[in-house]
Amino acid sequence: MSTSAKVAVTEADQYRLPTNVKATHYDVTIKTDLEKLTFEGIVKVNLDIQTETSSIVLNTSELELGKASLYSDALKAEQEPTGSSFDKSQERTTYQLSANLPAGSKAELKIAFGGKLTGNMMGYYKSSWEHEGKTKYYALTQFEPTAARRAFPCWDEPLLKATFKVTMISRADTVNLSNMPALSEEPIQHGTNTPADLAEILASTQNEKWKITKFDTTPPMSSYIVAFANGHFDFLETSVKMPLSGKTIPLRIYTTSDVIHQAQYALDVKAAVLPLYEKIFDVEYPLPKLDTLVANDFDAGAMENWGLITGRTSVFLLDPKRTDQKAKKRVMSVQSHEVAHMWFGNITTMEWWNYLYLNEGFATLMGEVIVPGKSSSRLQVYPEWKVNSEFITDHLNGALRLDAKPSSHPIEVDCPDANHINQIFDALSYSKAASVLRMLSNYVGEEKFLKGVSLYLKKKLFANSVTHDLWEGISTATGVNITQLMENWITKIGFPVLTVTEDAKGITVRQDRFFEMGAAEPKDNETIWNVPLSLLSTKDGKSSVDTTAILEEREKHIALDTSKPFKLNAGTVGVYRVLYTPERLALIAAEAAKENSPFSLDDRIGLVHDVMALSKAGLAKVSSALTLVDLWKGEKEYLVWQGIGDNLSGLISVWWEHPEVVDKLNAFRRTLFVPLVNKLGYEYSESESRDTSLLRTLAVGQAADAQDEGVIKELQSRYKGYMAGDESKIPADLQRVIFVTAVRHGGREEYEAMIMVHDKPKSPSEKISAIAAMGATQDVKLMEHMLDFMTNKTKDQDMFYFFGGLGGNFKGRRLLTKYFKEQYDVLYKRFEGNFSLHYMVTYSTEYYSTMKDCEETEAFFKDKDTSKYNQALAQTLDTIRARSAYVERATDDIVDWLKRV
Repeated sequence: MSTSAKVAVTEADQYRLPTNVKATHYDVTIKTDLEKLTFEGIVKVNLDIQTETSSIVLNTSELELGKASLYSDALKAEQEPTGSSFDKSQERTTYQLSANLPAGSKAELKIAFGGKLTGNMMGYYKSSWEHEGKTKYYALTQFEPTAARRAFPCWDEPLLKATFKVTMISRADTVNLSNMPALSEEPIQHGTNTPADLAEILASTQNEKWKITKFDTTPPMSSYIVAFANGHFDFLETSVKMPLSGKTIPLRIYTTSDVIHQAQYALDVKAAVLPLYEKIFDVEYPLPKLDTLVANDFDAGAMENWGLITGRTSVFLLDPKRTDQKAKKRVMSVQSHEVAHMWFGNITTMEWWNYLYLNEGFATLMGEVIVPGKSSSRLQVYPEWKVNSEFITDHLNGALRLDAKPSSHPIEVDCPDANHINQIFDALSYSKAASVLRMLSNYVGEEKFLKGVSLYLKKKLFANSVTHDLWEGISTATGVNITQLMENWITKIGFPVLTVTEDAKGITVRQDRFFEMGAAEPKDNETIWNVPLSLLSTKDGKSSVDTTAILEEREKHIALDTSKPFKLNAGTVGVYRVLYTPERLALIAAEAAKENSPFSLDDRIGLVHDVMALSKAGLAKVSSALTLVDLWKGEKEYLVWQGIGDNLSGLISVWWEHPEVVDKLNAFRRTLFVPLVNKLGYEYSESESRDTSLLRTLAVGQAADAQDEGVIKELQSRYKGYMAGDESKIPADLQRVIFVTAVRHGGREEYEAMIMVHDKPKSPSEKISAIAAMGATQDVKLMEHMLDFMTNKTKDQDMFYFFGGLGGNFKGRRLLTKYFKEQYDVLYKRFEGNFSLHYMVTYSTEYYSTMKDCEETEAFFKDKDTSKYNQALAQTLDTIRARSAYVERATDDIVDWLKRV
């Protein structure tokens, strides 16, 4: 271990709880009062005393702590602490004891506590919904990463696993949920079933109807996946027979009565994938049930609480009468992702948050690619979805975009305190980690990869793990030294660009770190990655891929017949970019455009993203990227067109304050997408393929954004018909673009109609579409109204949708920045501790493309405490610098090329 590493460990220790005692079991009793919006309870914790001690330190935050006492088996006596102290910055309470607890003994700590059910979406909090014209509340938990301590006193670190037994006290007409099934539930009868130690808690229930629900004990688990909820919930249910255990597992999905009819699809997905995970991992699902609770107020997308998954409405609900393809994919991906966590994260848990990727990278790869790509007797739609191909744009390219910034971080990243922990739930911990694991799976073979994963899980059942544990499992299954192969991919920042040059005997491949701003300086270019080359070559008219080829040095020569088509990173499975000579790129592009090309769909998707990213970095010309796009006008696959559309939209967003460039780029966009609209029309058919539906939606959206008059008129006509009562005029997949177009080219009437949709949406997708439409208005007064609406009338969970909507509106960008700066203190206080905070920092500034704006942004934050979002801020500033350099470098090239089209 290096000296610097030793220093880091020492610094990290101050953020970790002392190890003088170990919590082994919690008995948590919690009373929820949805009328007073309060909770109170008692926690009893069984402790193993590891070293002799006269103090106990544990996590608490935002709790009112009551009486505490400790019984020691060794001392045969109960004692009350002689004193206590609270460290707000570390969120710790320390109890001082009068008598030392001997090492090797056992004790029970009992603490009374209480708190308020706030709407901050952390800890144990309230969520609201409208029922019969009245606002009603329910309560649920969100503990990851460090908020279990807001619900009850605990040792709130992932390594400190224990068993949990939850008892809930609630009003009799509500539903109680927790990780495990209820063992009993009965009305509270004072004097009959009221334990003495709960007398104080139960005193206020004497003249009302209350009940007590006792849940079964959990397996050993980390505090961040403990969950409970109380409210007026309805449910749908089914069950599955598991392939290993043969057990029948009941599955339910809970939500409020007004939207329960939209929860069936998420339940079906859960039933389809749960048995597949057990079969693939060869590890039994250990709990007796798996519920999902859909919440109206939720900070993240969803949460993998063991046995009780939770999440926001937009990731779990679908209107069965009006389902759009993107919403359907979102529900499938999220539900499958969260079920993957029942193994990755819950059975086997990272030792500390720097190994978060072991949870999230795996859940992303398994939940969104490998398992959905398998056939299932319960649900046969997934293989058609081309999930492996979609991954390239949805995850790989997004990860490379973020990782190309100087302010990126390694997948395995040091994060000692809560401020750091909250910030690493990003595209690197999720998407880059999944991409690296996907690359490894392709290199060693998926079957061996999954065998290694199974060995890893079995060795760490109900335990904690680090990176080496995973590499050990896959090494055993493959016979390959995975630690040596993968170390730099996990522990080093960035990724390589492979430069390919040719001679008479073959090709020379060189690796250098890729930056979005240009070539890396020597000091930033020291890492040598082990790069699986996935080399596609052609011989006798047949192509083959060498998956064993690997670059383990700065550069090497490979013998190859370059007169025949070839390509590195076949299938776009590698976590890198490839830079060819302009001549070779033109040959590959021309070959890829042919009907029977050796280059696959996945190759074409990757090529689009690579040429655009390389041009942004100044390693290639933008004109060469645009030439490739122009050459592929005959492309038939939606996913290639999606890559083209995303990148052209990105170019326009960079040059947003250069109208002469925007107008010409839009004209080019129209030549690409309007013919597709003319070919595909506006009507959707049940019998058409998913790709056809998605391509139509993309083409219409791109043509409308590119200001095509014919498409705009058609969408406005459909909007008018819809408002007149004909819902069929707006297919579900075109709802967003029609709403946006109506407001963008309309006035106050259309804008106010979207407010009405927002207030009473028929589905989560409809609400999000209405928010996007509100943000598209071109009227400054309506924008100002929207900002006021954001401040006073929107749910906290929806705020980043509003920021995203207005940030995508060129006329609204500077107004949004002004609002953010003026309201900074209010917004900071409102969202402090939430994941939403860093989104608002990013969404309110990342779209600028001048150094003047970069300097003004830096100046604004100079005197702010940025510790909760410093990573997002650094990435945003890097983005602005890169965009500014792009404009400076490439404007003439773009203008010249567009003149020739």
